[in-house]
Amino acid sequence: MTAIAGRDYVNWSFAASAATKLVPAGPKASRVQVKDVVSELRRATQVAIDPVAETSGLHAPPSAAPPLVVDRAGWISANVESARGMLGPVLDAAVDRERDKRLESGKDLGAPSDLANRVGGVVTGGEVAGLFAFVSTKVLGQYDLAPQGTPRLLLVAPNILSAERELEVNPSDFRLWVCLHEETHRVQFTAVPWLREHLIESAQSLGQGMVGGADTAQKLEAFAQGLPGVIRGEVDITTLLADDEQREQIAKVTAIMSLLEGHADVVMDEVGPAVIPSVDQIRKRFNERRKGAGSIDVILRRLLGLDAKMKQYRDGAVFVRAVVDQIGRDDFNAIWTSSETLPLPSEISDPAAWVRRVHG
Repeated sequence: MTAIAGRDYVNWSFAASAATKLVPAGPKASRVQVKDVVSELRRATQVAIDPVAETSGLHAPPSAAPPLVVDRAGWISANVESARGMLGPVLDAAVDRERDKRLESGKDLGAPSDLANRVGGVVTGGEVAGLFAFVSTKVLGQYDLAPQGTPRLLLVAPNILSAERELEVNPSDFRLWVCLHEETHRVQFTAVPWLREHLIESAQSLGQGMVGGADTAQKLEAFAQGLPGVIRGEVDITTLLADDEQREQIAKVTAIMSLLEGHADVVMDEVGPAVIPSVDQIRKRFNERRKGAGSIDVILRRLLGLDAKMKQYRDGAVFVRAVVDQIGRDDFNAIWTSSETLPLPSEISDPAAWVRRVHG
């Protein structure tokens, strides 16, 4: 029997189709309203290019893929493909390790391993489809890293429409405001070409360390014991299955994400007053929205690690503003030189330490 690769134990097509069926319908809108929001988002992405470049000092190359306006199903499809590209090597490594252990013990290598069955069953189950379905209703925009495809900016039209109605803000202002943030992400990854690959490799390395291994059962037991703390907001879910070395890796990735999200927030807010009359009202109401609408929503955010992302916006923005205030934008942009100039976890809360390390 031909050995099966780890990625083959994940039914990605099932995950995508199930999530698409589970995702709730978007806000009620006429055909004309849908056409209007899509057209305006496309225009707003073009309007955002120059002010973001001027404010950030970063410029996307002409070859960079343009933004794509999608619905929730389109977001799910793109992210399932990205998950396939991101997790495929991780699952391959886990199954290869298990196969090597069985080879050493003399067991039949043709039958699927228990580890592979467990990984495949979990990843392709309804839980993962539910995760994609839930997150697809929350994301306004995203730069899709597309590990094995074409990276590009995605704008989720029904979610933007839903958010602007919920916040009761000027639709045109809000749409441009969102595009300013997301265009900053597009510039980050296209003007700094090594950054995408660095982030992908960091995430895959972390995943390979956390999936499988001799202590899998103990990790799952620790996860079950720590779950109540996650729901209460006392524990970050990403730390439950990690050992000390992996927590250190998580901290490094989190520092990068804090930088990226905080930088995008700072740029959108600096550009905002010049081109968006109601930017102050939008920011105030949007910050309240980020806290989560109700108790169930808050719990789901904690279980999916979204609370940690909210913290990244806050901590990253404080870091960026503090560094720019101290040394100016051009010297701040030394941060994009290489992986060695990215902020360390301790430096996110101590911006002056980054300045000392990088600029002396």
